[in-house]
This record gives sequence, structure tokens and C-alpha cells, in this order.
Amino acid sequence: MTAWFVVLMLLYQAWQADYDGTKSAAAGQAAIPPGDHVEAPAGTNKTDIPNTPTMDSLPDQQETAVSELAQAGHSVMVHTDNYRLQISLQGAGIVKAELVNYPVSIKEPDRPFVLMDNSENLRFIAQGGLLSVAGAPTHMSEFRADQEEYSLLADQTTMEVPFQWSSGDGIVVRKVYEFRRGDYQIGIRYEIINDSANNWTGQSYTQIKRNNPGRSSMFGTYTYTGAVISSPESRYEKISFDDIEEQELQQDIVDGWAAMIQHYFVTALIPANKSASYRYYTNVQADGNFAIGVLAPSVTVAPGETKTVQELMYIGPKIHKLLEKTATGLELTVDYGVLWFIAKPLFWCLSRLHELTRNWGWSIILVTLVLKLLFYPLSATSYRSMANMRKVQPRIMSIRDRYQNDKARLNQAMMQIYKEEKINPFGGCLPILVQIPVFLALYWVLLETVEMRQSGFIFWLADLSSPDPYYVLPLLMGITMFIQQKLSPAPPDPVQAKVMSVLPVVFTVFFAFFQSGLVLYWVVNNTLSILQQWLITRNMERSGLQPKKS
Repeated sequence: MTAWFVVLMLLYQAWQADYDGTKSAAAGQAAIPPGDHVEAPAGTNKTDIPNTPTMDSLPDQQETAVSELAQAGHSVMVHTDNYRLQISLQGAGIVKAELVNYPVSIKEPDRPFVLMDNSENLRFIAQGGLLSVAGAPTHMSEFRADQEEYSLLADQTTMEVPFQWSSGDGIVVRKVYEFRRGDYQIGIRYEIINDSANNWTGQSYTQIKRNNPGRSSMFGTYTYTGAVISSPESRYEKISFDDIEEQELQQDIVDGWAAMIQHYFVTALIPANKSASYRYYTNVQADGNFAIGVLAPSVTVAPGETKTVQELMYIGPKIHKLLEKTATGLELTVDYGVLWFIAKPLFWCLSRLHELTRNWGWSIILVTLVLKLLFYPLSATSYRSMANMRKVQPRIMSIRDRYQNDKARLNQAMMQIYKEEKINPFGGCLPILVQIPVFLALYWVLLETVEMRQSGFIFWLADLSSPDPYYVLPLLMGITMFIQQKLSPAPPDPVQAKVMSVLPVVFTVFFAFFQSGLVLYWVVNNTLSILQQWLITRNMERSGLQPKKS
């Protein structure tokens, strides 16, 4: 039964990879009522600047090419305890984000993981700016910076990285990035200084732009990569790249957020004012890449005044406790699927055990043991039923030979045996079926836990989030499956018996591509199941109960 459950899990995972099963947020969107926001982004244009009702009347500076300095790729480098960022002078947008506490691999511990980049293979950047008919810097505009490099010093807890833009006719905008030690939240502040003779009215926007990384293979572990929108009505709504291509989103949301997520990491846009309505949008950019963004409410700055617009980004790992305090529902990007209500207690248990052991491998073993103890009564019922079935197997085979041409008599005789021996032929199935949701929830917990990334266990297992490099665990898993089959009653159907006999080999190959932490769970679970089944069978044999003869 466990083997067939894994088969179904693998098939479901393969189906997910091909048909992402995500609900389209773009499909069926109601018309947005007019308000003081911009109209919906009008798809692609030559600058990929979100359109407003007055876009046609924007001054030429919005559309002009950036200077040679920006075209040459000049940028500012930012170093903190969590980041190594590259911020381009073109739009003062983040064009590269390296997470210094997350190496790219065990073999390269000094090379940070690149979450965002503007390279040929990975087009993943954050853009933003202001929109106004009175003149404002977009993500295409050239900013100035006082320094080429900023570093968070050992005695500093916060650091600001300022950029400046001037219209030449009295409008000055300072775009300031705010960093805090130990935090993956990045504050963005626009200081709008109006030294002109007229009111300045405009609004800020921030968008994440990235390419489609493609789909995963059925032999790997599938995780969602794409856009997400959160609102009070739907705290976690996936928007796949196919959804964006099919229909661009436009939605007004109060107290929401937007993000691009991938395995272990998230890049999120979080409006600062939770009581204001923001316009959320998606579109396909002129270069074929995908964007998700947020447009803020308009703000008016009178002559001689200075006003500030605040925004927030989260760029980093999907650590539950950090996400939870950043924005409402952002922790849901740690996607446990439909069984989240089971997965959350399991993650809590796994985390508490890790606090004791300081080793995720031992934590997995202990949580598997806890689950086995929790389900011991159900498992015992299942294994007793299997043991009883095994004891009457000779009688059943004899009856099958006797009535092989008379199915009605065969079924009647088999039911008589079950009645005499007080055996429920389905008694071994129900207890296992009850446990399947827990097993599946634990599977997603182990898959989604970023804390387990590049965490070692023993000897050759240096990274529980990667496949076993020497295939030891997959081989052990295959051996445990083989032993389980020997302890279980043989299927009466010869064809089914042949299929079951090759399953250990098939699953050894499958699990060779799985994360070693997941395979460790299955090996321990199978080993404990074998021990429990052997003890129950031995006790029943010692009881002296023998099946009746036909």
C-alpha cells in the first residue's frame, strides 16, 4: 500500500510540473471601477513603463534614452551582513542580489547564491519610479549617486543608500534604500522636493521583472516558480507565467502584497500603507519577460513642500518567522499545499527537535519515530490483518486452484474463509489510508524548509536538500521495500505479483533523484514498519493460532 501511495505521489508531482494546477488570478477579473489610480498597465510598450490616463501628455524625458553612463552599466555596490547588491544608476533599480549567507553549493561555500540578476540566463530584476505629467524619474531615468560602494560597518545597525534625480525645472527626487542588520526587509523611500512654481502630482510604482525559468522534470521534486498576489479575500493566489501571458491582471487591493517566488526564496513588494488601495498588475514586457507590480495612490506636493513616499521589499529566504512579521500572509509562500493544516504542526515539531539535536538529519529520524508512535495502534491493526492474511494464504491458493474456472464459487469460498478466520480483507488498508495525509504533509515540509538547504547529516550526506551523491539511501530504501514485500502476503493475482516484485527496483531509481532528506524519511519509516510488522507477526505465530484447513 505504501508503495502504491508513493506511485500516486510521483504521478501527481509529474502532473503538477506539466499542468501547474494554480488558480488564475487574471481570469475572470471584474472591471475595475474608476478612481484616483492609474488605469491598468497597457501591456508592453517600448519603455515598459506602466501607463496612466495621462501617459500621452508626459514630457519627453519619460521616453528618452538613458545617458551613456547608465547604458554602460554603471552601478552602485551595496554590502550588508545579508546582501551583496548591485543597484543600477538607470532607475536606481536592483539588478543583482546575492545572498551572502546562502552559498550556491556545498562545494563553493564562498560563492553566494544569486537570487536576482540581469544576465542572459537569469533575467530577474526590481524596477521602480514615479509617474507624473509634471516630470518624474521612471525606471528608465538616470540617477546620480554620491558613492560607488556602500558597506554596513560592524558598529552600524542601519544604513541608507541615496540616489538623486532632478528635472531641471525645480523637481528633485531622492530615492533612498534603507538596510537593517539581520533583516531581509529593504525600505525604499522617495523624497519629492518641489521647488517649482506649480503643484506636483504623481505616484510611485515598483515592479519585479523576470524570465520564465521553464518547467521541472518528473524525476525531480516539483516546486512552484512564478508570481503570487495576496489580498484579504485570497491571502495566497498563484499567477503562473501562462496566466500572465493569457490575460494581464489589474486589481485594486487594500492590505496586500505581490511577489515572485521560487524554491526556498521570495522577492516581495509590500505597500507601506496597509489602509490605502494600491493597483496590482501583471504584464508581458517588450523583451518577452514577465512583470508583476504595484502602483501606489497619487500624492500632491505643493510648491516649496517636500513629501515622502514609503515602500518595502523583502528579498531573501522563505524563513517562516521572518515572513510572518513582514506582511500578513507572506509566510504562505512557504507552500505546504492543501494539507497545510497538518504540515504546520509537523514543521513546529521538526523545528523543536532541531533545537535539541542541532542536526536536521536526526530531527527527521526523530519526527518519523514520533509519527510511528502516534500511529502505532492503526499500524498494528494493519499488520495484524496482513499477518492473518499471510496465515490463510495456503488455503486461499488451494481454493483458487480448485475453482479457477468458477469465479462465483471462488469468491464465495474466500468469503467463507474470511468469516471463519475473522479476517477483514480490507482491514490492512484503512489504517494506512488514514496516515497518507500526514505522510504527504511531511513530504512538503521537508521539501519547503529552507533551513534544511545545504544542511549535512552524517558521513557522505553533506546536503539533505540534494540527492544522495553515492545513492546509498535510495539503495537502502529499495532493500527495505523488498523486505516489506517478503513480510506481506503475496498478491493472489500473478500479474500483480510480478508488478510488485519490480517495484523496489523502480523506486530505487526514482528516489535517486529525490532530496536525500526525503529519502532518509522513507528509509527510516520503512525500517520502523519492518520492525513493527516482524514483531506483530512473530507474536501471532507464538500465540499458537493456526488457520483452519480447507
